[in-house]
Amino acid sequence: MPVYQAPIADTLFVLNDLLGFDRHNNLPGFSDASPDIVEAILGEAGRFATDVFLPLNQIGDSEGCRRADDGSVTTPKGFKAAYDQFREAGWGGLSADPAYGGQGLPHTLAAAVNEFLSSANMAFSMYPGLTRGAIAAIQQHGSPEQKQRYLPKMIDGVWTGTMNLTEPHCGTDLGLLRTKAVPQGDGSYKLSGQKIFISAGEHDLSENIVHLVLARIEGSPEGTKGISLFIVPKFVLDEAGEAGARNMVSCGSIEEKMGIHGNATCVMNYDEATGFLIGEADKGLRAMFTMMNEARLGVGVQGLAISEIAYQNAVVYAKDRIQGRSLSGAKAPEKKADPIIVHPDVRRMLMTIRAVNEAGRALILWTAMKGDLSHLAEDAGERQAADDWMGLMTPVIKGVLTDKGFENAVLAQQIYGGHGYVREWGMEQFVRDARIAQIYEGANGIQALDLVGRKLALNGGRAVQAFFQEVGAFCEEHRAVEAMAPYTKALKKGLNDLQGATMWLMQHAMAKPDNAGAASTDYMHLFGLVALGYMSARSAKVAQDKLTAGANGDAAFLEAKLVTARFFMDRLMPETAAHLARIASGSDSMMSLNEEAF
Repeated sequence: MPVYQAPIADTLFVLNDLLGFDRHNNLPGFSDASPDIVEAILGEAGRFATDVFLPLNQIGDSEGCRRADDGSVTTPKGFKAAYDQFREAGWGGLSADPAYGGQGLPHTLAAAVNEFLSSANMAFSMYPGLTRGAIAAIQQHGSPEQKQRYLPKMIDGVWTGTMNLTEPHCGTDLGLLRTKAVPQGDGSYKLSGQKIFISAGEHDLSENIVHLVLARIEGSPEGTKGISLFIVPKFVLDEAGEAGARNMVSCGSIEEKMGIHGNATCVMNYDEATGFLIGEADKGLRAMFTMMNEARLGVGVQGLAISEIAYQNAVVYAKDRIQGRSLSGAKAPEKKADPIIVHPDVRRMLMTIRAVNEAGRALILWTAMKGDLSHLAEDAGERQAADDWMGLMTPVIKGVLTDKGFENAVLAQQIYGGHGYVREWGMEQFVRDARIAQIYEGANGIQALDLVGRKLALNGGRAVQAFFQEVGAFCEEHRAVEAMAPYTKALKKGLNDLQGATMWLMQHAMAKPDNAGAASTDYMHLFGLVALGYMSARSAKVAQDKLTAGANGDAAFLEAKLVTARFFMDRLMPETAAHLARIASGSDSMMSLNEEAF
């Protein structure tokens, strides 16, 4: 069975040393998250992930979820007992509003815990993950009565949540949806239609499932302007707010999937199911995007999480497996061969994964903290800047880190050779599980279009210009520091490529929109490399400062930080030039071939 140990030391480095987590202890939530509390929570979350979630990962993959003739779904062996432990420990309410029973800690801390749980068991972690998104949508857009009726039990975990967007004919283009809602005169609606690919749509973990469903009210306009969002509980609540009569919503089937078998991905049928409007009529997309943005950041965490557990197991294998001799001479002369970790190409793969993981963790937690500050910061300008960062980085984190997560799972599998292709070692499951993260919650091509088509020009380009200024100022500030030269020179070159690509889009995309579409994925990955490189360079600066100050027993950890960041700059950052070259080639060769020739 694969092994996993939560990367607590690296997470604490990011929170305490890179982010200065305790500098915000004047803000709600942060005031309760002292350094010793944070370390204790991360330690317990890591233990919980390893002891409770991890042993069920392969079981969930091999058993999958089972649907009975009555439409009920049974999760794999051990899932229900583990979920009860998860709920009783309060993990689902870690960062939730105390007004509804949550602990009120920063979302930044919850993001770190989410990584640990997703590494240990991605399919399992999706059940509470979907619930968090539904909680966010109800809290932001629900009426006071809806909040009081649903949030306490969802935060407690006794009820779970989902989001229902996709239909058989309608995925990204939600304006095509057909699910209809008919008003009943008492404030409720009857919803009819079918939704597909609904993660955690039906299961036996909770007493009730609160579905958030997009539908069109009878008579509303066609297209996205006529879409509303509804709360449709599996069991309609009685006057006391308890789960009452069974609603007319059912699981028609479970999708047969490539991976994440432990999560019930359902076809959901709504047959005049009772629902309740959340937010304004015909304004459902605004409410749904609250949940979508939460989910997209969570999926970016999944990309990192699978990359991390795949890396850890590949390291164990590379140190243990002996094959061949080192090119520079035997490293284990007492053995018949050297462990494969001595070979440069194995090191190439391991260092690539490690460099992306460390930079990705920093970028996710940095962005999660911006999310906290966008709500809690006392200064309006700081709140706005933090919100700008969140909006800009959401498609980058989702798109880049899930692409890299899949690539890194494949690299880790490659290190195992033939054993990586065999189920018992667990690596092929990581590859299969990681693949979905590039697709759901908006396929990565859509994330790239969102970045290029919406985020760059938003508010006159305020967010992207602030990012350029921040990275450029960091490079300039440390330009004359000899120890930082390997990091700042490469980062500045990447930033120049990104600014050049941005200028090219400004000059060529308006007159010929296909140029923007053709450039979008390369632009997203170019942007991601610079953002990850910025995190690497900042980590290197912190590590150097701490080493200069005496290291306090962490010298080996800090020196490894410097080496990993140097590898990023030497081997990964140069890819920005290739992305720029592809962007500047335009769309002609991509779009010129006649459809009949394909």
